[in-house]
Amino acid sequence: MAASGPSFTIGIEEEYLLVDLETRDVASDPPEALFRACQKRIKGLVAHEFLKAQIEINTEVSASVADARKNLAELRTTVAEVAEEYGLAPIAAATHPFSNWQEQDFTDRKRYKVIAKDLQTVVRRLMTCGMHVHVGIDDDELRIDLLNQVSYFLPHLLAFSTSSPFWRGEDTGLKSYRLSVFDELPRTGLPNVFESWPEYQRHVDALVNAGLIEDATKLWWDVRPSHRYPTLEMRITDVCTRIDDAVSIAALFMCLLRMLYRLKKSNQRWRQYASMLVAENRWRAQRYGLDEGLVDFGRGEIVPCATLLGEIIDLVGEDADALGCVTEIGHLKTIMKKGTSSHRQLATYAKALDKGASQHDALVKVVDMLIKETRKTG
Repeated sequence: MAASGPSFTIGIEEEYLLVDLETRDVASDPPEALFRACQKRIKGLVAHEFLKAQIEINTEVSASVADARKNLAELRTTVAEVAEEYGLAPIAAATHPFSNWQEQDFTDRKRYKVIAKDLQTVVRRLMTCGMHVHVGIDDDELRIDLLNQVSYFLPHLLAFSTSSPFWRGEDTGLKSYRLSVFDELPRTGLPNVFESWPEYQRHVDALVNAGLIEDATKLWWDVRPSHRYPTLEMRITDVCTRIDDAVSIAALFMCLLRMLYRLKKSNQRWRQYASMLVAENRWRAQRYGLDEGLVDFGRGEIVPCATLLGEIIDLVGEDADALGCVTEIGHLKTIMKKGTSSHRQLATYAKALDKGASQHDALVKVVDMLIKETRKTG
């Protein structure tokens, strides 16, 4: 372990769907000029994703959550302004309320062509958007140790981020339907537990040497050691419609890692639970979001998310103070009180139906709400 400890830098990646401002449908073939214009204004921080209708932004490496938020706000605003010039708008939602994946095409890039050929319909259905958070953990062995421990908290992070209740015009009954789609891909879900960095690398090498993957970028776990950067990358969350929700969840992930590192320095560690148990909470977060609680396996019972949040805030209080993100961690209480994007989408939909709107028109109202909330960064 480096004597100075981890850097705890932070970077946030978000994926958006581009929608047509007239129809509110997904723009299946947005002009390449839109991407070039974004690149001109925010060079190196915006990119294509697998589907042509998607756009990805990546904040710079930030020393603080406040800096990450400032950069994220600039990126969201830039994409929205440029997209509007082409009659489009980005929505930060993990699924589109009514568009069909069958009408989408993938981006003409070598990597995406390989993925499309390999995974076929499984990946062509992937009209979903997530948020990934990178936290700087500079030591390989420490990254693996924290990977093993932080997996317990992944369902909690998912529950606060949900933004995908609809799929192809239907209320799925899930707060995060995105994971149902994403889990069809190979090498997804909770990561294995590894005893050391060399053990992790041996497993990666086994897949690479067999010709199954080119490198560890094709491990699409809920959290993984980044192949490109000395970071732990959290990937389980839906993209958050409201920027403050996104930043608070990113801050919580960073604080959890610092808390676990702090325990390690005191020769303590978070209790390791079997993946089958953590997977139950993952499902509950996917199905219910914040509404029905998660299992506290120490107590052996389902506990309301509001109670769990209070305990987590106490757990990471020292870390939030040290990392300068007390306000962002406190915003989790607002999410708990007012709900996630999924709650607001469902409420918007129900209100429109109550006023006599057709199912399609009610879903259009949902898209309108998503456009407005995505753009609001102040």
